Amino acid sequence: MKKATTFILLSFLFAWTNIPLCQATQSPTIYQHPKYEVRAVWLTTIGGIDWPHSYARTESGIAKQKKELTDILDKLKKANINTVLIQTRVRATMIYPSDFEPFDGCLSGNPGVSPGYDALRFAIEECHKRGMECHAWVVTIPIGKWNGAGCRNLRRTQPRLLKRIGDEGFMNPEADGTAEYIAKLCREIVRRYDVDGIHLDYIRYPETWRITVPRYQGREYITRIVRATHDAVKSEKPWVKMSCSPIGKFCDLTRYSSNGWNAYDKVCQDAQGWLRDGLMDQLYPMMYFRNNQFYPFAINWSEGSYGKTVVPGLGIYFLDPREGKWQLGDITREMHFLRQIGLGHAFFRSKFFTDNTKGLYDYVTEYINQYPALVPPMTWMGAKRPAAPKSLRVEYGGSTRLEWSGSTPYYNIYSSREYPVDVNDARNLVAQRVERKSLVIGTDQERFYAVTAMDRYGNESEAVQNYQNAVPNTKNNLKHDGKTLRLPKNGNILDADYITIETVQGNVVDTRPCKNGSANIADIKNGIYIVRSLNKKGQTHRLGYFIVRR
Repeated sequence: MKKATTFILLSFLFAWTNIPLCQATQSPTIYQHPKYEVRAVWLTTIGGIDWPHSYARTESGIAKQKKELTDILDKLKKANINTVLIQTRVRATMIYPSDFEPFDGCLSGNPGVSPGYDALRFAIEECHKRGMECHAWVVTIPIGKWNGAGCRNLRRTQPRLLKRIGDEGFMNPEADGTAEYIAKLCREIVRRYDVDGIHLDYIRYPETWRITVPRYQGREYITRIVRATHDAVKSEKPWVKMSCSPIGKFCDLTRYSSNGWNAYDKVCQDAQGWLRDGLMDQLYPMMYFRNNQFYPFAINWSEGSYGKTVVPGLGIYFLDPREGKWQLGDITREMHFLRQIGLGHAFFRSKFFTDNTKGLYDYVTEYINQYPALVPPMTWMGAKRPAAPKSLRVEYGGSTRLEWSGSTPYYNIYSSREYPVDVNDARNLVAQRVERKSLVIGTDQERFYAVTAMDRYGNESEAVQNYQNAVPNTKNNLKHDGKTLRLPKNGNILDADYITIETVQGNVVDTRPCKNGSANIADIKNGIYIVRSLNKKGQTHRLGYFIVRR
């Protein structure tokens, strides 16, 4: 470990662990709002433990199952989650109509039987509607019970690639052809769907496997699968993120032991090497630990990221009394620490989060993920910024409508009472990964807007600002000829001798007399202004807006 970094971060940790939770919620220094941060959940489909909770056998059953998913996604969106890892290959079974493996039984209730719709396509589309990425979570090596539907299919089609341990079946990482087969499955997903990532799970030797080859050879076998999958995915769509979920501790550290359970030596996952060699864009290490079994190893992941994205998985299932005895502070302290060292967070599993187990959902929504964040760009794939959008037009009325032109797949919308809108401040981000070139977002007429373009790799353009093109509500748009402002004839102005002219940010430019229903604005600079009446008692009433363009 880098000694200086480790000392500083561990000093922070020891200080942080002594801060009471109630006190921490009051500290502005703790709640920083990063613009870039992966905030993810694993959405488990095996047995329907996260989703679905009902079977799709009829049209009404399909509708119910879809609504269950959209309800989950709505809650995730409210908590500013930006990445959903949906379990797509379950146990050599799929949640979409594959050419190679049968349907999983979680959808229809019957393995091999279609639910009557494409669940993966639906999930991707619904995530994208909410500005979230959707990654296909592919369980690689375990293939379920030896007599289960998925394993039976592979015993017929790929018998040379399988190994039986007890009553469980596994893909054999040492067999010629395993890498090509898994790569073929992932290529099928990427070719058919607008998926944002391929997420490899169990890309390792199972703990029940007696490894007889040298560990370096075992790592080469596992890496062979990773490389083949990477090449297949990137040859189809190079912007699709490659990720995996390695064991939560990469290796033993100088001062902290992994207690015999780590990625590199125990199960032959060279996960940091995959980042180094460009085979992975993201890692989601399963860091389901606390205290000294968590913090030093999180630092190790950070220092071994090679400029890529590391998103530690947090074992929030331990908050459930049936699973463990963790308290809310065990998780929230880890989240604060991860933010301090520039790492994101992923929850295992989705249901424990959306069920608000021990108040986690409320805490995350109110304090930690109070504002949205973008997924960090894949600058290692290319950092060229796209061209900025053009012709931003903002129309105020019963709602605020934005329209712009551009040629990129995604757009991010920012809003502020200050001009120009600071697009580096996450607190101004109101919508991300918008796929249209228009958006209706609200009724507040006292705000400025900015739009940036974003390419498939997450690179963001300069912003186009709406200063010159803003069009306030015509009902409240006060007329003028550049010199004289005409004021409305209504009760609010009858008892007023003066008006105040304010910027949209609320700063008073001047106070001026109003005579015969008009006021002099000849010296007012270009901009958008709010006009208020001011009577002798100091009472004000908003009269409307006017724009100066000279």
